[in-house]
Amino acid sequence: MLDIADDLHRWVEQRRDFAVATVVATHGSAPRRPGAALAVDADGTALGSVSGGCVEGAVYELCQEALASGETVRETFGYSDEDAFAVGLTCGGTIDILITPVRAADREAARAPDGAGAPHGAGPADAAALAGALAAAARGQAAALTRVVQGPPALLGRALLVRPDGTVTGTLGGHRALDRTAAAEARALLEAGRTATVEIGADGSRCGEPVTLLVESAVPAPRMLVFGAIDFAAALVKVGKFLGYHVTVCDARPVFATAGRFPDADEIVVDWPHRYLDSQELDARAVLCVLTHDAKFDVPLLERALRLPVAYVGAMGSRRTHLDRLARLRDAGLTERELHRLRSPIGLDLGARTPEETALSIAAEIVADRRGGSGVPLTGAHTPIHRDPPQRMGSVA
Repeated sequence: MLDIADDLHRWVEQRRDFAVATVVATHGSAPRRPGAALAVDADGTALGSVSGGCVEGAVYELCQEALASGETVRETFGYSDEDAFAVGLTCGGTIDILITPVRAADREAARAPDGAGAPHGAGPADAAALAGALAAAARGQAAALTRVVQGPPALLGRALLVRPDGTVTGTLGGHRALDRTAAAEARALLEAGRTATVEIGADGSRCGEPVTLLVESAVPAPRMLVFGAIDFAAALVKVGKFLGYHVTVCDARPVFATAGRFPDADEIVVDWPHRYLDSQELDARAVLCVLTHDAKFDVPLLERALRLPVAYVGAMGSRRTHLDRLARLRDAGLTERELHRLRSPIGLDLGARTPEETALSIAAEIVADRRGGSGVPLTGAHTPIHRDPPQRMGSVA
């Protein structure tokens, strides 16, 4: 649900009633991962997606029914020869979807001093937790939304919001043991920046039967640091923004590192690249793209970058430049293991020539590395189209 937080937060601010359908489990070749959502408001406006088109029509109708009934429901969609093109997944996978109504009246009741309205002021789900999670995600703040997606019917859709400092909003049905366990699991996933399902046994839930939770983590956008204010960097900035990164361009030359040349960048820094990198605290989702193509800039920069626990380090240059760079980095004391992390020449082999094509090849390599893709054509390949990404601390599922 937090993947469309900007739009849903706007709906909350406009006091709209809406229902949101969230993917809570997938099996086989499912096009969207848990957390993906489609929302429908009372006027029939829709946004988001749960399947890339296969079952959107059926889910749209379920959202309208949930708005009318006020009930949270869970539905499963799988492949069927009979109705695959109507309400089934033509790709052959299965997805489980939770449909939750979110009403303005419930949100108002949740804010009332006496908690008037439905239990905990939330109805089928904790409206205060949902609204808080949407607001946090829309503002780029860290928060984890935890919802019951399988278990006792009375708990289905109940929600709580967990912030990095341990503050909790909402409850999973008033079961303190379940709330404590859920909050601890949510904080752990939030620290890793992951969205995942969590299974809690009957003993841990204290509600008589097992409970499955979906924890959606909202974290600030991952960072892309582009070093070298060249025309290739301008194209890469655009692609980086398209992929959801907070993009910084850094170059020691003020005549090149200007807002006029990089209007899409979130930040433009005039400084020596290695000195700027030393001043930053980066998490395991960060990607570093070194386009300086000059040994006096890129060698001291890479000497530091390859020792950081970031997701990706790539450097532009010919194969001859790459070999010379490796020799310089070895002389600087880098180990073979550290050098193995360097993606150079940067990007996948797309035959790219233009800055835009080169930016696409770099972005393709970053996505393949993040998602565990092979980078080979899907035509004739026997690898899965959709796969679980390699798990790294701090990665975003």
